[in-house]
Amino acid sequence: MFLRRALLAFWGLGLVTATGMAWANPVVRDVAAKPPAGMPPGKMQSKAVPLTDEQMALVGGVTTGQLPCELAQRVLVRPHSAWPGHFDVQAGAHKFVMVPVATTTGAIRLEDAARGAVWLQLANKSMLMDQRKGRRLADACMSPAQEAVALAMQQNPAPHLLDPALAPGSPELSATK
Repeated sequence: MFLRRALLAFWGLGLVTATGMAWANPVVRDVAAKPPAGMPPGKMQSKAVPLTDEQMALVGGVTTGQLPCELAQRVLVRPHSAWPGHFDVQAGAHKFVMVPVATTTGAIRLEDAARGAVWLQLANKSMLMDQRKGRRLADACMSPAQEAVALAMQQNPAPHLLDPALAPGSPELSATK
């Protein structure tokens, strides 16, 4: 009786056919990977996004050029040829048109909101992320200036958060001079 009920339940779910067990392969669809309406897959946006004065002020801080990344990857960041304040970002087959976005941390952030991509530029490295899939497309991309900052951070690490604070005139401070 139990077997009969189980088979009927599986048949109702489409896991069993009249000829026997035919375990269905579920169709997995990546809904987040769909391009926005009106944009063919793999195509970049076709019109400029209006930028605020605050966004235009961020343009000067963006590092441009071809940046080497970990795992022998390269990312090319260059100003868009037709749209001021926009940047073409390319990593392998991935191509994006990005605009600067203000942050509270001081990091430089470029976004292609239509395709869910983010270029994040910190003092010591940059990375390209796919927000929709929640993964990094390229990491540890460094310009020569970022390499210098990363090396300085390795050679002179910041004090541990729980270390006692160095007060002026303390023996620890005198020993470090």
